[in-house]
Amino acid sequence: MEAWIFWTLGGAFFQNLRSALQKRLKDDLGTQGSAFARFVYAFPLALVYLLATAEVGGVALPAIHGTFLAYAVLGAAAQIFATVCLIEAFGHRNFAVATAYSKTDTVQAAVFGLILLGDALSPLAGLGIVISLAGVIAISLKRQQAGWGQLLTGWLQPAARLGIASGAGFALSSVCYRAASLSLEPVGAPVQAATTLAWVLGLQTLAMGAWLAWRRPAQLRAVFASWRVSAWVGAAGMAASVGWFTAMTLENAAHVRALGQVELVFSLAASCLFFKERSTAVELLGIAAVVGGIVILLLGTG
Repeated sequence: MEAWIFWTLGGAFFQNLRSALQKRLKDDLGTQGSAFARFVYAFPLALVYLLATAEVGGVALPAIHGTFLAYAVLGAAAQIFATVCLIEAFGHRNFAVATAYSKTDTVQAAVFGLILLGDALSPLAGLGIVISLAGVIAISLKRQQAGWGQLLTGWLQPAARLGIASGAGFALSSVCYRAASLSLEPVGAPVQAATTLAWVLGLQTLAMGAWLAWRRPAQLRAVFASWRVSAWVGAAGMAASVGWFTAMTLENAAHVRALGQVELVFSLAASCLFFKERSTAVELLGIAAVVGGIVILLLGTG
């Protein structure tokens, strides 16, 4: 198995775990507070991971330069923008359409990757991305009790525009993180990815911390008061980010995001195993499309 596949699967697994833990915090901390907890408790762990990775690899930390910082800042801002758009979409009645359209981030990552880095897709890999995207959208619509007709007729609604904007933000952030890592001196993918991760988490912690201190001081205090639970969210989030950042340093961001859709399969499996929920026929067909698309994707990248 190629290394980027291993890192992506790890990222998807820990992201699923982080999401489950974060849901417990949302009622107490609010959306912004629970998101900040993910950053502020992950940042110290990212610094430790960076130093440990460099020590194990026997290499010096790569020098930071303007190009790296530009991509890191743009990626961090794009990720925050994407999150805000998705949260804003939840305030619209048709937020199911927004959620479905946000899943187009895999296709948008392919476009941004081609423009910024010249990362092209093979026809087979492109087909795999489209098939898996259809499966993810089908599962998302079923979960929100929406239909394909709603998706096709509602693409000009505010919720749909927010969903597309969210997907664009997540796609752009992925490509920027890859560009930032690749701009560093080649000291090894783990160290380059860890450097990018530490800087991005630091920037996001400062940005969200300043905003909460200004607009939501009570939520900021609650984040630190809940450290016993929040620390686990940060740890799971950091582990997920290590997987994503390393995978995107090694491989085209569109490939990584497409394979990462297996997270939805993990989520449905957890629902069946731990909560005894039964999947519908549509969800099972969606899973088959996601898995089939991923297999075609991997064949196209081999």
